Amino acid sequence: MSQISGQRRLAAEILGCGVNRIWFNPEKISEIQQAISREDIRNLIQEGVVAAHQKRGNSRGRARAMMAKRSYGHCKGPGRRKGAAGSRTNSKERWVQRIRAQRRVLRDMRESGEIEPTVYRRYYRRAAGGQFRTVSHLKAQIEIGRNQ
Repeated sequence: MSQISGQRRLAAEILGCGVNRIWFNPEKISEIQQAISREDIRNLIQEGVVAAHQKRGNSRGRARAMMAKRSYGHCKGPGRRKGAAGSRTNSKERWVQRIRAQRRVLRDMRESGEIEPTVYRRYYRRAAGGQFRTVSHLKAQIEIGRNQ
């Protein structure tokens, strides 16, 4: 079998890929050897005698499996963690989540008539000041306020 490296190089240039990705049909090697110009190679590419292998990539299957496990809390233990708690969940993001939840509860209580607008406003300002750790803490303080 004579050399076909020149044809391989031309095909790589035409297809815009590396020489290792070029595929020649083994049954048509004699035709490929006869092709000496770019035009000949282009015709062979159109006929399907010369083609480029698909690019190889990294499989994301393992990554998807790991993400699925992490979505329900697995593989997230202390041994996997690098960085402080504040670098994993920003303290501002934590605050935003907490205050939105508290304000939502206060709004629902006001609309349902559980608390008056003046009480709503008082606890809204206290929540903004960071007085309540959680929604349950806020509700407990409202209960204590009612009983006094």
